[in-house]
Amino acid sequence: MESTRNQLIKLLEQNQDKYMSGQELSKQLNISRTAVWKHMNELKKDGYVIDAISNKGYQIKQLPQQKLSSNTLHWGLHTTWLGQELMHKDSISSTQTLGHQLAVKGAEHGTVIIADQQTGGKGRMDRRWESDNTKGIWMSIILKPKLLPHHAPQITLLAATVLADLIQEDIGITTAIKWPNDVLVNDKKVAGILTEMQAEQDQIKYMVLGIGFNVNQTSDMLPDHLQDIATSIKMESNQSWNQRELVQQLLHRFEDRYDQFIKTGFSTIKTSWESYGYKLGETVTISTFNQQRDVKLIGIEKDGALRVETLNGEREILYSAEIHW
Repeated sequence: MESTRNQLIKLLEQNQDKYMSGQELSKQLNISRTAVWKHMNELKKDGYVIDAISNKGYQIKQLPQQKLSSNTLHWGLHTTWLGQELMHKDSISSTQTLGHQLAVKGAEHGTVIIADQQTGGKGRMDRRWESDNTKGIWMSIILKPKLLPHHAPQITLLAATVLADLIQEDIGITTAIKWPNDVLVNDKKVAGILTEMQAEQDQIKYMVLGIGFNVNQTSDMLPDHLQDIATSIKMESNQSWNQRELVQQLLHRFEDRYDQFIKTGFSTIKTSWESYGYKLGETVTISTFNQQRDVKLIGIEKDGALRVETLNGEREILYSAEIHW
């Protein structure tokens, strides 16, 4: 059920060219005028400039420029189900950890957890994700798809195409996707995806999809060991970006792509992913079962597995491998 605060934000957004009286807002939201006044004060704390005139009402005069909060993220968010329940934290160990806790307690499909910074951000294979700063997008999405567990990797690949489209189409920077979960710009990692789930043999109970996206970091903010392998869109474009707007664009794109996937299947996602596929057609070294060998990357299967060709021309399907790029 949509919160009263979210309903208020939508009413003010839809009527931002005029004043809305406290009585009118009270009636539409089914709350007292005192409650309306309290909600307005909370919006002011988030940086909204609100004009309040007796016998006339309230009108938003200016929106917060950069501040992230559940209030500012809902203003301008026109999704149907994704992010309607949204939790924002100034600082947290990991949005993934909180995502699991909320999912176990019955959080709704499409719940979003986002933090200004993470002190214990994590990536694939328990690697640390450097997110102890306020310059990136650190978020997790709770999903409850009616899919068999072996189809879960498709959601990771779907999310990668959403990020790639956002970077290439909305930001204007050429990008690539490195199997299975990294988004690259100029051969450096700009975003990563971590998908975790709880499932039974024949059904997914829930998934927590984590997204780490380097937005406004400068090179001096990256640790020494990441200088040659990581980047941000600010470093690549020489300009700063509005993180609130990027979060909303990401959520809009993800909801559309996810709904399409549920209706029509993985084929469109597969085509999109392969159009961004990093080093497809090239030979790389992989490690499987502690054994290294060279293979050519061919594409992905309909279930999201990696399709490769060995040096003697045999085709193989890999569900797990460490690729030495």
